[in-house]
Amino acid sequence: MVDVPDSLPARMYLLAYDLNKQRMALSGERLGYLLRAAALTELYLDGRLTEERRRPKPDTPGDDPYGLLAQITASKPRSWKYWVRKDSRAMVRAVRDELADAGWIRVRPRRVLGVFPADQVSVRDPRVVKTLWGGASSALRGKPVAHVNSYDAAAVALAAAGELRTVLPRPDRRRHKRRIAELTARSGPAAPAVKKALADYWGAAAG
Repeated sequence: MVDVPDSLPARMYLLAYDLNKQRMALSGERLGYLLRAAALTELYLDGRLTEERRRPKPDTPGDDPYGLLAQITASKPRSWKYWVRKDSRAMVRAVRDELADAGWIRVRPRRVLGVFPADQVSVRDPRVVKTLWGGASSALRGKPVAHVNSYDAAAVALAAAGELRTVLPRPDRRRHKRRIAELTARSGPAAPAVKKALADYWGAAAG
């Protein structure tokens, strides 16, 4: 049996790795939105966050590994989309460094076009990614939604909202639309917020 990381953001980072191309399928803000939403979803599923008037609200105290609970507690009420977008690039660095320190990935500095500094990420054991992908894939089929592992359900919901093609290519998102909606409803409000944040992102890019 292959071990996988415990945290949902770490799992989503690895699921964003394209084994065929041996590079990340997402980067920058788009990856950051996905990872922030994963952290919010983990807090929601664990009962440390609840929802009030369509906004996240701290509930049961507990671990806050990425500092989101502290941010939300110190702020006036804001939308889920706001918290998905906030500090998105810093979230990528935090999760990447966590995975590198724990030995899940290797990060090497490189230069794009020989000029621009960047990081080359590689997964140390491809079986970890395949195991996570298998869990997400099985969540789309078979057992009733209520019996699916909560993190596998969340992985599907987040991958669909974040347009993560390594998990859900566009044809699969269309084919399994109803099932994805059921898994999303079970996983909480953060995944739909990713979809809204991405709509803003693409709108800004087009403008």
